Amino acid sequence: MGSSTDQKLAGTAWALAAKQHGVIARRQLLELDLSAQSIQHRLSKGRLHRIHRGVYAVGRPALGQEGRWIAAVLACGRGAALSYESAAALWGIAPLPSTIEVTIPVASPRRRDGIRVHRRPNLLATHVAVHNAIPVTKPVRTAIDLAARLSPARLERVINEADRLGLFSPEGLLAALDEYPGVRGVGPLRSMLGARTFRFTDSELERRFLRIVEKARLPQPLTQQNVAGFRVDFFWPDLGLVVETDGLAYHRTPAQQARDRIRDQAHLAAGLTPLRFTHAQVRYEAVYVVETLAAVVSRLERTRAA
Repeated sequence: MGSSTDQKLAGTAWALAAKQHGVIARRQLLELDLSAQSIQHRLSKGRLHRIHRGVYAVGRPALGQEGRWIAAVLACGRGAALSYESAAALWGIAPLPSTIEVTIPVASPRRRDGIRVHRRPNLLATHVAVHNAIPVTKPVRTAIDLAARLSPARLERVINEADRLGLFSPEGLLAALDEYPGVRGVGPLRSMLGARTFRFTDSELERRFLRIVEKARLPQPLTQQNVAGFRVDFFWPDLGLVVETDGLAYHRTPAQQARDRIRDQAHLAAGLTPLRFTHAQVRYEAVYVVETLAAVVSRLERTRAA
């Protein structure tokens, strides 16, 4: 583009998207006082490349993932935002989906090839943020939208990851639901978080262990608690039972194993019962873990009843 156009572009609110991702919309070029003829000339010369109707890549046609996302948002018009699994992938709380999803706040008949468009009049400007120069539903709105379609296990993973990244806490998410009246997905989230069926865990290994606890017909433990000076995976305070699950990545080295022994010794000294299961046991020997856990709990219950 010419120098005068570049100077105008530098002063616009969407300049970062054009500069960072190399994508621009026709309406934005017209706002820069480029004529339809000038736009067509740049297309013919290979300085612009059509990605969607009215959306162009600048300089070269190849786009990265974020370039494809911003192109899809621009193709859907003003007020559009990346949403659902696409938004979750941009925030880093879910895997990359195969289809780009965009939400618009109007009941428009507009369709775009390769884009799944959601028409949600309840999408407010306050529900949208700009992340990496891409308009996207905020983490809370993203979680609410996903709650309407994900299984409880998958939704729990999304919430855990958002908490780990500092996007919101489960408590903060529950408190924020009142700000989204009438949005589909609020009900399932409120049920999950308010009824205490949600459990914060650090890893898939720990989620597997919680399923084992259910199979053993034991009460749900507290998770990620500070006990006797250490943060533990699972804790039954009424029984004085501490259970740790040793992931492959964090318990291999001699130094880590020595720290694990110190943790167990500190819990024993505090009058607690420490119990530790390996990754292989939780993943492949669930029956053994159920039997061992049930036996230890039974012994502790008898001791405390005596």
